[in-house]
Amino acid sequence: MSTVDRSAAADALPTPSRTRLWWEIAIVLTLSVGRSAVYSVLSLLQALTREQALGDQSTSLNPGANAQQFWDVLYQFVAQFFALAPIALAIYLLWGPGASAFRRIGLDFRSIRLFGRDLGAGVLLIAVIGAPGLGLYVAGRALGITVQVDASPLDPSWWTVPLLLLAALRAGLTEEVIFIGYLFDRLRRLGWGTWAIILSTAALRGAYHAYQGWGPLAGNIAMGIVFGWVYQRWGRVMSLVIAHTFIDVIAFVGYPLAAAWWPALFV
Repeated sequence: MSTVDRSAAADALPTPSRTRLWWEIAIVLTLSVGRSAVYSVLSLLQALTREQALGDQSTSLNPGANAQQFWDVLYQFVAQFFALAPIALAIYLLWGPGASAFRRIGLDFRSIRLFGRDLGAGVLLIAVIGAPGLGLYVAGRALGITVQVDASPLDPSWWTVPLLLLAALRAGLTEEVIFIGYLFDRLRRLGWGTWAIILSTAALRGAYHAYQGWGPLAGNIAMGIVFGWVYQRWGRVMSLVIAHTFIDVIAFVGYPLAAAWWPALFV
C-alpha cells in the first residue's frame, strides 16, 4: 500500500479526540517500549555516576537461563510470550471497521512476490544498518564511551537457540510495530509532520538502548531514522521486522559464538 493509500485509509477511520490519542499513546508506551526506554536511560545515568569508567563496565545483551533448571527455562519462554501482549494491543488499537491493521502497517503475507520483496529489502537493510552499527560499537569501546556488551553463552541444551530466536523475533516485532507502525499512525492523526515523527521515534529508539552506552544509542537513533524513512516510502513494516530480527539473531546467536571462537577480539 502506498503512502497515499495508507493516508486515505487512515482518514476513513473514525478519529479519536487529541486527548484520547495522547492517553492511548501514553498507555501503550508505558506498557511496552516507553517503560524500557526510561529504565535504559536510568541505567546509563547510573553507569555514568560510578567511579568505574563507562568503557570498563559491562551489561548483558540477553540474559541466559540455567540449563539445569527446568523452571528457569519455562519462565523465560512464558516471559517471551507475555512480552508479545503490548504488540497485540497496538495492533488491536490500529484495527478499524473493514480495515485490517496488519494490512495497514504492512505486516502481512498477501503474496509470495510481496514477501520476496520484503525479504530482499530486509537483507539490504541488514547491510545498511548492521555494519555501521558494529562500527559504532567498536569505536565506542575504543573511546571508552560504550559499555562492554556480554551476550549469554550458548550451551548444548536444545532450547537455547529457539529461546534466543524467539527473543530476537519478539524484539523485532516490538520495536517495529510500536515505534513505526503504531506511533507513525497515531502521531499523524495528531497532526505531526513526517520528519517530526521520524526523528522523535528514532530518539525514543535510541533511548530504548541507552543502557549500552553512547555508541549504541547513536547507532539506534540512526537506525530509527533509516527505518522511519523506509516505512514512509514503502508503507510496510514487514521488511523492517525481518531486518531487525536477523540483526538480533546475529547479536544473540552469532555474537556468543564469535566470542567463544575468537575471545581476544571481544576483551
